Amino acid sequence: MTARRATLAALAAGVATSALPWPLRPARATAGPARVPTVPQTAGPFYPVDWSGDTDHDLVVVRGEAARALGRVAHLRGRVLDRDGQPLAGSIVEIWQCDANGRYRHPADRGAARRDSGFQGRGRARAGDDGGYAFRTIRPVPYPGRTPHIHFAVWGPDGTQLVTQLYVAGETANERDTLYNSIRDARQRDGVTARFEPADRIEPGALVAQFDIVLR
Repeated sequence: MTARRATLAALAAGVATSALPWPLRPARATAGPARVPTVPQTAGPFYPVDWSGDTDHDLVVVRGEAARALGRVAHLRGRVLDRDGQPLAGSIVEIWQCDANGRYRHPADRGAARRDSGFQGRGRARAGDDGGYAFRTIRPVPYPGRTPHIHFAVWGPDGTQLVTQLYVAGETANERDTLYNSIRDARQRDGVTARFEPADRIEPGALVAQFDIVLR
């Protein structure tokens, strides 16, 4: 067993498929040209060093903490697909992002703002049979030098790994973000840019964003 396959197997053993509070679109093969693979991006300096404790798909509530996370709740959903549009069931999806105060749950983040103890900071889920995954988190916020974004790491069933970032459509800070503007291909840039829309039907006052991930 290769190192990548061993990592995937270890992750899958401890991760349950996310319970989705809404139906996802049926996964079907795409007619026509192959899908554009999701562009890789850096993991940054704050990839979580601690995956113990509460690391489920709900980042807004932390077990043992009385307060809910600061910020506006956002439901993040999507599918993990191959280039033909076929679902990659069993894929492991990780996300991590800063809290509403701009702080990561990472010992190297020594920002002046107080860290929000009610925000989980990172989460992990396993894609279902339709390739679907879901997280309940907060709308990402900017911090000095970066536009709002959410980090992703994905392992496909065959051990293929992708690290990328999700950006918020319409953010003016996108125009000044070095990493975002390093994506020269407009199709690839559109592929990592999602609209965060009102989602009162899911949760009052919350947002929802769709982000499909295409592995090579």
